[in-house]
Amino acid sequence: MTLIDGKKISELIKKEIAAEVLKIVASGKRAPHLAAVLVGHDGGSETYVAAKVKACELVGFESTLIRFEENVSENELLQCIDQLNHDAAIDGFIVQLPLPKHISEEKVIESIDPKKDVDGFHPVNVGRVVAGMPAFVSATPFGIMELLRRYKIETSGKNCVVIGRSNIVGRPMSILLSQKGVDCTVTLCHSKTKNLKEVCMQADIIVAALGLPEFLTADMVKEGAVVIDVGTTRVPSDQTKSGFKLKGDVKFDEVAPKCSYITPVPGGVGPMTIASLLYNTLLSNEHKIYP
Repeated sequence: MTLIDGKKISELIKKEIAAEVLKIVASGKRAPHLAAVLVGHDGGSETYVAAKVKACELVGFESTLIRFEENVSENELLQCIDQLNHDAAIDGFIVQLPLPKHISEEKVIESIDPKKDVDGFHPVNVGRVVAGMPAFVSATPFGIMELLRRYKIETSGKNCVVIGRSNIVGRPMSILLSQKGVDCTVTLCHSKTKNLKEVCMQADIIVAALGLPEFLTADMVKEGAVVIDVGTTRVPSDQTKSGFKLKGDVKFDEVAPKCSYITPVPGGVGPMTIASLLYNTLLSNEHKIYP
């Protein structure tokens, strides 16, 4: 069994990005610039955005953090997005989700210029991914594809089961895995899937992305399977200072011995999301998706 080290790969990607930034600046151009919009004070969002700002500094990016209180109006937030869309000094920006209930996430996502949508959530970028065109791919699926590639995990002709059909992970994951050049045969499963255990037992690769801690158990996995665990659920724990610990969607201790490759939680898919976001911002700066 090989543990897929997302932290190590993400650090490698950041070094590659930093080297590219040095070339950009040396040529007389400005460094890539990533902005983040944060509404309210959600603990998880605060941690994630702080990590993004720190990562920008490490690779030589400019970064801007724009904060709003929880009670900001939808209109005020949309005005901010419009300004960012038209700011030529900013290559890409993200609006950190979730948003307060009085703000439409759909409306916010659709208001972002697809050319600056480095989160890859805009319908235009999603549609371009479906069509096999150059696009900003959402960070988690992009990160998973990069892990498979860098660990040289064979995908061509393999049976792949994706558990979970969210627009952020499950759906785009199923599309990327079925694209030419990757060539998996993909089954997308969800809460209404019948005989899920039997379906999973046929899988060479399983991507668990449903947000239910320790859902995937050893009796659902065949010997030698590759298991990618996307889950990050906080569960109470008296063994940590914070009072909680992260659990994946996979019952790691019993599933891991059956696997050829498996991602841990934490330290697997998670670190790849920020690296992917930085990579998308670099692509935007170099006009490689939208010339």
